[in-house]
Amino acid sequence: MTDAAVPFEALKPLLLQSLGSADVAIEEMAGGASTRRFFRVESAQGQRAVAMYVPLPSQELSKARETGPRWPFLEVRDLLHEHGIRVPALLGEHCAGGWLLVEDLGDTLAQHLEREPGEKRALYQRAVKDLALAQRALERLPSGSIVLQRAFDVDLLRWEIDHFREWGLEARGIALSDADRETFAKATEYLATTIAAWPRGFVHRDYQSRNLMVLKPSAAERELAWIDFQDAMLGPRVYDLVALLSDSYQSFDRAFIDERLAEFSDYLELPASEAQALGREFDMVTVQRKLKDAGRFVFIERKNNNPSFLKFIEPTIEKARASLNRLADDRALTPLRELIERLCAARAS
Repeated sequence: MTDAAVPFEALKPLLLQSLGSADVAIEEMAGGASTRRFFRVESAQGQRAVAMYVPLPSQELSKARETGPRWPFLEVRDLLHEHGIRVPALLGEHCAGGWLLVEDLGDTLAQHLEREPGEKRALYQRAVKDLALAQRALERLPSGSIVLQRAFDVDLLRWEIDHFREWGLEARGIALSDADRETFAKATEYLATTIAAWPRGFVHRDYQSRNLMVLKPSAAERELAWIDFQDAMLGPRVYDLVALLSDSYQSFDRAFIDERLAEFSDYLELPASEAQALGREFDMVTVQRKLKDAGRFVFIERKNNNPSFLKFIEPTIEKARASLNRLADDRALTPLRELIERLCAARAS
């Protein structure tokens, strides 16, 4: 395979070191929302690995405020591995050249469910269990960890919701009056300050079906592995649950979600009062996260020339609307709910 934009020569030393040969078949894998590119490599002897190329300078590294020679992906990978969380084995690294070589774990949860939809409940039960156990294992993070340096604070939460106004609304030609802008700003401030005030712990940040890998069955149940965790930070306990159960690429009925929330509460041994509060926290973060995601999908199309996420915009906004409806007794969010309902109706007409 040849691609002038990808320096494959810099990958060869990693292939020799890890697979014993640089003479490999290389096949590009479907990419995600970032500028990273992934390649499945296979030697003549059948050894397989995944090569990750990060064009430098990188959006991912700059937004993570990376200052050392190793990438955040590597630091977080080591942290998770040391705490018993299944992640890809590191086979080789050449950060200066933009390359990592990691274990090939096969299919994502999203890919697996396309073939085996009957395994959905069991795999999501496993994902919830893994998340709860990981949160318990990572309650105390090592001093100096990059995870401790980043958090869902008011500024980040506010910026993410504003991302929806800028890209999910205005960039798509949905006009906002001055009154609409004021309504949106007040709701943004309320959501950001409320969520930022909750206790914080380890957050993967994108714990969803495209970032969980389904491994071969071990004993009585399948094992899941985590990928795409380089943006890990501090945030509310429900954040990764929202990423998982309000996933833009999957559909769940509320009964399925409530069952998983109950299981999560049980694994964390939450008292009844906290278990009940978990549902409201889940809906509030769903509003924040799904509005951000909808805006991000437009941003990715306009800035990265990647239109593949546009089909998820409306379903993602619907998830935020459903949560706003469940939070109907929260008067601070009533104007936002009415605004989004009106704007969605106007766009549909």
